Order: sequence, then structure tokens, then C-alpha cells
Amino acid sequence: MSSPPAPTASIRPVHGGNLAWAAAVANCSPDSLLDFSASINPLGPPESVTQAIAEALGQLRHYPDPDYTALRQALANYHRLPVDWVLPGNGAAELLTWAARDLAEGAGPVGCHLLTPAFGDYGRALESFGVPVNPWPLSLQATGSPSAPMPWPDSSVAGVLINNPHNPTGRLFSADSLQPLLKGAATVIVDEAFMDFLPPDRQQSLIGDLDRHPNLVVLRSLTKFYTLPGLRIGYALGHPDRLRRWQRWRDPWPVNALAAAAAIAAVQDTAFQRRTWAWLGSTQATLFDGLRAIPGLGPLAGAANFLLVHTTVAAPELQEALLRDHRVLIRDCLSFPELGPGYFRVAVRTAAENERLLTALGQAMAV
Repeated sequence: MSSPPAPTASIRPVHGGNLAWAAAVANCSPDSLLDFSASINPLGPPESVTQAIAEALGQLRHYPDPDYTALRQALANYHRLPVDWVLPGNGAAELLTWAARDLAEGAGPVGCHLLTPAFGDYGRALESFGVPVNPWPLSLQATGSPSAPMPWPDSSVAGVLINNPHNPTGRLFSADSLQPLLKGAATVIVDEAFMDFLPPDRQQSLIGDLDRHPNLVVLRSLTKFYTLPGLRIGYALGHPDRLRRWQRWRDPWPVNALAAAAAIAAVQDTAFQRRTWAWLGSTQATLFDGLRAIPGLGPLAGAANFLLVHTTVAAPELQEALLRDHRVLIRDCLSFPELGPGYFRVAVRTAAENERLLTALGQAMAV
């Protein structure tokens, strides 16, 4: 029997984690790749989550509870909020869509201040509803002090969309430094998709401000911390009136039964949470030092499970060399116009996998 034809490379991906494209470049199967392009916890999914999914298979013959009562209660208990302040979604991406529609209705011609460089899905969502975007540049030189305040735009603005910790720089903004936005902006959307990676005593979440600021919505994702990108599960926390409006806008049953069961188990797994916090701190520091030791590379200090790295070799060329010669995938930053080919981003993985990355980068940068 003849062997199957080699895969053909498709269009360069916008997001990380596109293993089909990378495998075509590397001329191998996707399973042969070591993926540093998607910032996913390498320790999961937790066993409790896979067990919950297995036990929920019998629910596939039924529609999910349209109110997601058990899921919302579990998330409410986790964050110590009333249950009607919680809205689950089909990943944070779905909830960003409704956040953008909300901004469109309230922002008017003033538009939305968007912290840049920004996760590409923010632009997608805002453009879908015609929200004018006011870029709000973040200095890359300031990222070495993770919880330092930054100059905010004029507080009298209609809408603000930021993430904390910031993607792609990893910068962590102190909760105190965000207070002027809550007092001045009509609507503040804060994406805290990576906040779970910080232990509770280091988190700078605005969830505790929700009851005092009805203009605030906090988005959370279970994808990255609990290694569940294939299930698509996230949630919004905000004033019940706003969340009920979002609920009216969308299709019924946005969260499937398996994702709901997984989420309930995930937020209750305190052992997995502690194990992740213990792993990340020292592992990220070792990877940072290893990257800094390679001539031509300059990692930026950050608080999340990824590192943004300046490179003197164009990132797309470096990315393809790593794929062809080492079957290692990094994330280029071409989708961030403010960064371009001078930067790439890597996830923090296990110590052994990080060593493989450093070896591959050292060889590629020396060519």
C-alpha cells in the first residue's frame, strides 16, 4: 500500500495551537509536535474532570438545563457571588461577542478603548458590531514590573476592553491601578482568562468590585488553566440585568452537557489548583533565564503561563526552522501589528519540554 501524500501547508494561522498547519510545515503528524504556541496548562486535564466527563456521557441523550443551574451555582460558590451574577458561555470567545454588542449599544461614536497589542479576537468581536476602536498602546519596556500601574486614557470614556494578566506581554496590572476606569468608563470589560495561574494571594482580580460597579464585567476561561480548549467553556461575571440581556441575545444551550460537568468538577479540584501554582513559579523562572541566556533573544518578565520574547531573527523564519528541524512549534506575533516579526510567544510547559525548546532555539539562533 502506498503511503499517504505529505500534508500541504495552509494559510499561516492567526491563533496559536494550529497543529494542522504546523504539521504540514514540519512534514509530520500533529501528534509528533511539541506545541508551545498555545498557552495551555501541561499538567491537565485534571483526573477529576475526565472522570466527570465520563460520568456525564449518559446526559448526551438529553438537552442541557437551559438555566445551567448546577454549573452557575458551582461557579458562584467558587467566586462567592450570588448565582444570578454568573453566565456560562461557549468559551470566553462567545462571551466576547456579547460584550462587543453591549459596547456597541453604549459606546456610540466614541467607541471603545482597546489596550494594544491585543488578543485578535477582541478586534473580531468589536468589528462585528461596528464598534470604533481607540488603540491604547502599552509600553513594552514597562513589563518587567508585573504589578506596576500604568497611565490610563481619559477616564470619561464610553467603553474599555482590557485583559489582566495582559496577553501577549504577560503584564499584571494591580487592581488598585484599574480603579480609575471603573469610576469613569460607562462599560468596562476585563478579560481575566489567565488570572487563575496566579495563586490567590497574588491575584489582582476585579471580581470583588462587581457589587459596587454595575458597569463592570469580568470574563473568565476554564480552557487554559484546566487544559480544556476542546470543550469550549468560559463564563462572565457581572450585574444580573446585563447578563440577562446577554442571555436574550444568544442561541439556547450554548454550553454542552460534557463541558458543564467538566467545569463543575474543575473549579472544585483544589488539589489540581495547588499543583499548578507550585509548578508554574519556578518553571517559568527557569525558562525565562534560559531564554535570556540565548544570544539574540530577550524575554519580557510576566505573570502568566507564557513569555513574550524579542528576537533578532525574524519570528516567522525562526518558527519554520524550529518546525522543520526540531518539530517544535512557537507562536509568531504577526497577528499583533504592534509586535510584528520581532517577537514570538512561548507557553511554559514541563521542565523537560522547556529544555527541549531551549536546545532547539539555541541551535536555530546560532545558524
